[in-house]
Amino acid sequence: MTILLSDPRVAEVPVRDDGSHLVPLDFAPHVLVRGALAERLARARTHLPAGTDLLVVEGHRSRSDQQAIIDAYSSELRLLHPGADAVEIRRLSSRFVAPIEVAPHVAGAAVDLTLVDAHGRELDMGTPIDATPEQSAGACWFDAPVSAEARRNRTVLADALGREGLVNYPTEWWHWSYGDRYWALSHGAPCALFGPVDVALVA
Repeated sequence: MTILLSDPRVAEVPVRDDGSHLVPLDFAPHVLVRGALAERLARARTHLPAGTDLLVVEGHRSRSDQQAIIDAYSSELRLLHPGADAVEIRRLSSRFVAPIEVAPHVAGAAVDLTLVDAHGRELDMGTPIDATPEQSAGACWFDAPVSAEARRNRTVLADALGREGLVNYPTEWWHWSYGDRYWALSHGAPCALFGPVDVALVA
């Protein structure tokens, strides 16, 4: 059964932040992440087939930006599910955007990314990055039925990132993280390595 980021078990994971700064990715300098994640992403690129590379579109996200996404998506969900209470809206929302207190992006511990070919063209992954469950009819889930080509590409992405210890959030094929609470819970680690971090803490 999929554990969502709204699950209390995620918030119960203790955080012992190692104090590391945010750093720009060498191959995507507009993206800031924790140094340990940057190192793993660099190594993951070497595991990809020739002529294939990572395209990282987002890393660290501010608390205010995270909250804005939560608010906008929650508003959409309330229209779609008028009978849902606040707990259910939070659960549904967390399929697409993490509650701010456990958000891997806010910790600088997550990236949204896809694969591109040698000419920088995005490969078929079944849906665009950031397609909600409603927009994609559930195809945004990593294990959702997609075309054979999209499945191969998702598998290539997962193999490269998984070899470097990153974990996927199962409702978003493009979202991978390292060192956050969800990562710790998934790996059985005693604590998360990274908690929320301010963008001012850039190395």
